[in-house]
Amino acid sequence: MAKEDAADLLRFLDPYRTDKQQIVLWLRDFVWDRYPTANELIYDNYNALAFGWSPTDRQGHIFCSVALYRGGGNNIHFGFYWGSEIADPEKKLLGEGKQYRYFLVKDIESFPKKYIEELVKEAYDNSFAKIKEPKQIVQGKTIVKISLATKRQTKSR
Repeated sequence: MAKEDAADLLRFLDPYRTDKQQIVLWLRDFVWDRYPTANELIYDNYNALAFGWSPTDRQGHIFCSVALYRGGGNNIHFGFYWGSEIADPEKKLLGEGKQYRYFLVKDIESFPKKYIEELVKEAYDNSFAKIKEPKQIVQGKTIVKISLATKRQTKSR
C-alpha cells in the first residue's frame, strides 16, 4: 500500500523545518486514512514540494493536495485542484483563480477536520467525473512526477 511508501517524500522533506514536516505528514495521514485506494502524486518543484491524491496517475484528476512552499514562511496549503467546482459554504478556502482553492494550514490544532473532510469527499466525487476512460484508474500507488534532484542530474550532464 502506498501510505507506507514514503521514502521519496521523506527525502524531499528533509530541507524543511521539523515542525512543518510534522504538519505535512499529519495531513498526508489525514488523506491516506480516508482514501487508501487513491494514488499519491509527488511534485518536488522549485517553489514547493507538493503532493496530491488522484484515482489515476494524472494531475488533472487530483482531488486534494498538500503543498509546502519554499522560502521564509514555509506556508502549507491543503488544496483542491478543482476547488472552484466544490461547495465552500463557510468560505474557508482561499484563491480567486479559475480552478485552484486552498486552506492555509498554520497548525494541526486549528485545521478544520470535519469541514475539510466534507470538501474532500465532494472533490473526490468530482475527480471521478473527470475520468473519461475507466482503464485510467489505478489504485494505491505513490508516483514521483517531478523531482528537483532529477532535474539537477539532467542539468549537470
